[in-house]
Amino acid sequence: MTSRLVLVPPAIGPALREARFYDGSSSIDDAAAARSAAGALPEAARVVLSPGARCRATAEALGLRGTVTAELAPLDAGRWRGRTLAEVGATEGEALTRWLTDPDYAAPDGESVRDVCARVGHWLESAPEGRTIAVVEPEVVRATVVHALSLPTDTFWRLDVPPLTATELSGRAGRWNLRLGRALGGE
Repeated sequence: MTSRLVLVPPAIGPALREARFYDGSSSIDDAAAARSAAGALPEAARVVLSPGARCRATAEALGLRGTVTAELAPLDAGRWRGRTLAEVGATEGEALTRWLTDPDYAAPDGESVRDVCARVGHWLESAPEGRTIAVVEPEVVRATVVHALSLPTDTFWRLDVPPLTATELSGRAGRWNLRLGRALGGE
């Protein structure tokens, strides 16, 4: 049987608006958009969530109850957590540039793009049969797509993942088909 995954990034919130490295505590400020998108999601056998307040809040606004799954944690930005991209660029510009261009370079006290792609890829390859809705951070959507399509990890930052869209994968371990970025809700 086939596994079907619907990956939904959270509604917009302060961390995204401020280009702030996510620290797990920021929530969403557009629950109405998530509530209006609730009817656009298919029935699912299970719902899983990235750890963090905004994925839990988005799932709640979508009317979903899910299980927090550690393998679906966002890319760990280490000591940059909670700081804006501009702040880090001003004080650690060379390290930030390297992190954004070298998939093997880990943020200080954090993880590399390659590491998050491997972690999320391991989860993907054990995806159960049937449909799963995953309310996950944008970088988890990126990592899933990179792994599913066997893309080079340096494409990670070139994948745009808008809030409240559905990226759908169907298949089974080692063979995935992709449907990108269906808008949820009022559009």
